[in-house]
Amino acid sequence: MRAMRILAIETSCDETAVALLETGGDVQTATFDIRGNALYSQAKKHAAFGGVYPSLAKREHAANLVPLLDGALNEAHLSIPTTQTLSEEQKEYLEKLLEREPELYSALVRFAEANDTPKIDAIAVTQGPGLEPALWVGVNFARSLAYLWNLPIIPVNHLEGHMIASVVEATEKEQMFAITEVPFPVLGLILSGGHTEFVLAESWGNYSSVGGTRDDSIGEAFDKVARLLGIPYPGGPGLSKLAQEGRDLLKTKPVHHTKGLKQLPRPMAQSGDCDFSFSGIKTAVLYQVQALGDLTKEQRMLVAAEFEEAVSDVVLKKTRLALEQTNAKTFVVGGGVSANTYIRKRLEKLFSEEYADLTLRLPDASLSTDNAVMIGMAGYFMHLRKAPTVDHSHELRASGTMKMHE
Repeated sequence: MRAMRILAIETSCDETAVALLETGGDVQTATFDIRGNALYSQAKKHAAFGGVYPSLAKREHAANLVPLLDGALNEAHLSIPTTQTLSEEQKEYLEKLLEREPELYSALVRFAEANDTPKIDAIAVTQGPGLEPALWVGVNFARSLAYLWNLPIIPVNHLEGHMIASVVEATEKEQMFAITEVPFPVLGLILSGGHTEFVLAESWGNYSSVGGTRDDSIGEAFDKVARLLGIPYPGGPGLSKLAQEGRDLLKTKPVHHTKGLKQLPRPMAQSGDCDFSFSGIKTAVLYQVQALGDLTKEQRMLVAAEFEEAVSDVVLKKTRLALEQTNAKTFVVGGGVSANTYIRKRLEKLFSEEYADLTLRLPDASLSTDNAVMIGMAGYFMHLRKAPTVDHSHELRASGTMKMHE
């Protein structure tokens, strides 16, 4: 099978990313050579708001997509400098596609007049789910490039990207990933800032929902509790560091240090289904912080440790139940929170002790947070199963609430 080059675009939240993948093989032997990979994190820009501010995310995507595209193509050695002038017809078409992003339109015209068409086979772009204003920027940018370069567009579900990124493994060659044997059915758990969801895959592209969050996602809970403890956005990594310090502290004089602190609830741990709820645990932390007043450093460490313990307990409880209710042979975890060291360790321990006959797959650290590489990988799997593509004239709509199982 001839290698296929895919340009991938990701703008679902506060990471702007463009990647160029050279792909090959079938669903059991697929390889992904990352020829170019450019990513810009907006986290520092959103820190002042304590979370992602959608209109700011939209503006940042528009400002950064063309520079990232230029960087990815240069890294892949696919840039072809030229001197050309777009016709008025071409400019009018692009201007209409990007009428809400005039800055992006101007940057793209300058880029198109300085660079010839690269040797690419398709464009994969995140269609959803995510922040809709942010998604629209990526979708319209993909349509614009598809128009200029006469390429098909593969609309990708962001969550499928996370699942597939969790089953690939790094190879001996730098920036090369490959699929090894993946026994089906596959049960996926997406843990991210926007999602907490179990998805069962009978095969790639054949998905059903097993359970999900009824309110806050696990990532939201981490960020909100981090804010209560004075940790700036994005709060997850800082909270986890504080929690580890709390666990280390408890190894010394646990009774002395926990005086006045209460155990947090394990929401829906006994509900009998695979759904989650994290708003209650966030509220319980709020009440405890209010009751304690100005927290000492030790108290902050211990509250963080108890929160991470409680959330991990729920994840493990629900994972056991989801495995019992399905006939899954492989369990994969994807999304930004899958990078949490404590949750990963507890899942690895669970599978080594209780599910040694099943396969556990956790994503490479470079693929756990939002990125364009996983969108290109999912795009290639869609190509292999002959999923329909669209051209630039198709009114491809961003979908903030897009499901995998629809």
